[in-house]
Amino acid sequence: MAKNPATFQCSECGWTANRWVGRCGECQAWGSVAEASAPKLRVGASAPVTAAIPINTVPLDAARAVPSGVGELDRVLGAGLTPGAVVLLAGEPGVGKSTLLLEVAAQWAGRGRRTLYVTAEESAAQVRLRAERIGALGDNLYLAAESDLGTVLGHIEQLGPELLVLDSVQTVQVPGADGVPGGVAQVKEVAAALVRVAKQRALPVLLVGHVTKEGTVAGPRTLEHIVDVVLSFEGEVGSGFRTLRATKNRFGPADEVGCFEMVESGIREVADPSGLLVSHRREPAPGTCLSVTLAGRRPLLTEVQALVAPSPSPVPRRISHGFDGGRLAMLLAVLQRRARLRLAHKEVYVATVAGTRLSDPGTDLAVALAVASAAVDQAFGEPVIAFGEIGLAGDLRRVPGLERRLAEAARLGFRLAVVPAGSGVHAPAGMRLIEVGSVAGALAALNLRFGKKGSADGFTPFLAVARTGEGVA
Repeated sequence: MAKNPATFQCSECGWTANRWVGRCGECQAWGSVAEASAPKLRVGASAPVTAAIPINTVPLDAARAVPSGVGELDRVLGAGLTPGAVVLLAGEPGVGKSTLLLEVAAQWAGRGRRTLYVTAEESAAQVRLRAERIGALGDNLYLAAESDLGTVLGHIEQLGPELLVLDSVQTVQVPGADGVPGGVAQVKEVAAALVRVAKQRALPVLLVGHVTKEGTVAGPRTLEHIVDVVLSFEGEVGSGFRTLRATKNRFGPADEVGCFEMVESGIREVADPSGLLVSHRREPAPGTCLSVTLAGRRPLLTEVQALVAPSPSPVPRRISHGFDGGRLAMLLAVLQRRARLRLAHKEVYVATVAGTRLSDPGTDLAVALAVASAAVDQAFGEPVIAFGEIGLAGDLRRVPGLERRLAEAARLGFRLAVVPAGSGVHAPAGMRLIEVGSVAGALAALNLRFGKKGSADGFTPFLAVARTGEGVA
């Protein structure tokens, strides 16, 4: 009788095949297909250790979040660190993951709670140097340089900490497991063991995770499923501004953003980041426009800058930094077709201040106005705040949370805002609203704010510039 062929299964998505392949045919993951183990015997019923109880009688005190001492981290987590929660913090190399968690550990230990910081990448002396630099020394903060999971669990049993920080989960190894440290099997075993300890001891655990060149968390996809919270620590090279975002959160919202700034003494919280996301100049400059985005419950003022220049190449370049390139191409096509801006033979560059990333469609109008201002090389007469999503027909669509956006702009001292028609909002005190229904209407409404020296009134309307052919057809 012929022998049944072995079955191979993907550890990421469960896809099966009758032979080994290097890449999963379903999720396209490399190195995740391995021979599936033989089916186990049917498990019989056993007597439960603890009887089930009504849900309304389950005590809540053991699961209430405790503030970590870092307000921006607590904002992203929801209320703080929940006992028994496992938090995975991922980010690019050098972004400041270890510095942030060392600061959290110091704040936690400073309140009299025993904290264990396990480093599997650096020596204890290296971590001590960083702790001295950022002022994170304390009697209740214990440090261990270990890369063996059994030894880490032994430290937990011996010390009995109230917070565990592990840097990083990809460098800890299990001697009995297959693969090398950082591999699929090793990472799964390490994460599963730490999750069990966290739930049994009601111990909050903070894990540092590496990312791949595509920006995803390194290791198996199941790592993100078994942890309770997945945080992403982001920042541009050369910029001290850092953002902390939650991509998964079982205890709070998953759209909040925490803001930090890297300084010489470590990492500093930024409770009001709007000042870091705009340029400080006395007069408006050509090719700039402002908008307010919503990051969870927090409104953030953002400045968009654009530059339009003649192209020496028959194929002009369109480069965006902090804004989706495909959406920029769509906005340029709308400006070309609906607003009669001649951009087909011009190079267009769009960037945001401080390296922020704009994914909010409500900032479309601000990008379009910045490009139009750069095309005619004229600045607005005063700072303009613009909101609105632009459709392919050139129409403006309403954006959510407009009242909160306008309130933030008014708080920062801005007095003129362009909003989609029919938004049904009232202007804050001291602010004037211009309601328009299309991107062409927005340009027409701001005619007197496209200044051109030498005219009788100090300004030349936008349509007059169009007749001269300066960047407009």
